[in-house]
Amino acid sequence: MGRIIAALMLREMATTYGKSAGGYVWALLEPVLGIALLSTVFALSFHKPALGTNFPLFYASGFLPFIMFNDMSNKTAASIRFSRPFLAYPSVTFMDAILARMILNTMTHACVIGIVLAGIIIIFQLPMNVRIGPVLESLMMVVMLGVGIGVLNCYLITSFPVWERIWHILTRPLFLVSGVFFTYDMMPPIAQNILWYNPLIHCVGMMRRGLYPTYEGSYISISYVFGLSAVLLFFGLLLLLRNYRDLMER
Repeated sequence: MGRIIAALMLREMATTYGKSAGGYVWALLEPVLGIALLSTVFALSFHKPALGTNFPLFYASGFLPFIMFNDMSNKTAASIRFSRPFLAYPSVTFMDAILARMILNTMTHACVIGIVLAGIIIIFQLPMNVRIGPVLESLMMVVMLGVGIGVLNCYLITSFPVWERIWHILTRPLFLVSGVFFTYDMMPPIAQNILWYNPLIHCVGMMRRGLYPTYEGSYISISYVFGLSAVLLFFGLLLLLRNYRDLMER
């Protein structure tokens, strides 16, 4: 199983990022350019960000977990479609395809997040007050949520291809309501009551708890994110296990 997962990871590295370092350079440049654009636009409109004094660090703390979740969920959802030629072999299962994509994307985004945050801290000479525990918890929450939603969508997209387009339309507002531009605490109570049920708010809040020593984020619920992720993952795997053979014939 380990050799199969490693082979699938190497194949995805070659097809997604290319055989040269250029693909991985773009994986790093994409979030850097996004953070730079957000920082420039909002710096022209506001005196300081909603938390702290550094615009790039604030938007990195929201943008990086968001794009990690988005990439993780989308790549996991397309696991069967991407690895369909290899799933015809009896020794290769859909679990191998899902695990290969999960491991590769986790490693890639963890490296990108580490490099970007370290670069911001060094370039702007910010104090080194990072709490590693909450940062790692945030990454674990993002991975679990992305995989849970991705596995369920893997069944839905493979069974009903139109669901992929519907899902992208439904989730477009997520970028605006996941705490990338604001903190949960600054919103009015009526908005907080609604936003609390967005699990990405908790993931972003946990990341900011690690990057800002004075930020507690009392609203953050790790159990809610992991519980929701586990339920989605359970039903996704159950549907895939029961309908795997039918899906391969589509």
